[in-house]
Amino acid sequence: MKLIRFIIPVLLLFSLYTNAQDLVVVVNKSNTVNDLSKREVIDIYMGRYVTFPDGESAKPFDLPAKSELKNDFYLKLVNQNERKINAYWARVLFSGRAKPPESVQSINEVLSHLQNSESAIAYIPESEVTDVVKVVYRLNEN
Repeated sequence: MKLIRFIIPVLLLFSLYTNAQDLVVVVNKSNTVNDLSKREVIDIYMGRYVTFPDGESAKPFDLPAKSELKNDFYLKLVNQNERKINAYWARVLFSGRAKPPESVQSINEVLSHLQNSESAIAYIPESEVTDVVKVVYRLNEN
């Protein structure tokens, strides 16, 4: 009986891990940036930089609040859940140092922004990558 109590949670945890989607950071296919380091993605998404490494402006987009993908993105990127990220942005906004990424309602809306703006940067599931974007960072490549 003790073995079953141990095995069931392990199997559930394993199934959650294997069902997790690989997230990628993408930009407009015409953007001159071909790849970003984890540090560069962190700097853009945490408001430290407002430009890509080549000096062109960067406009980050976030998926909706309380979405599983948003939470997964920040957990993989900075090891912080969405609640802690929101607290971080509340402090940064109060100080006036930076603005948080613009929130959009869906992956389709993200793709639309990416298609229409060379400065847009966003994260999406790898399965949603289309020919209008180019992958500049994979979150599973820590």
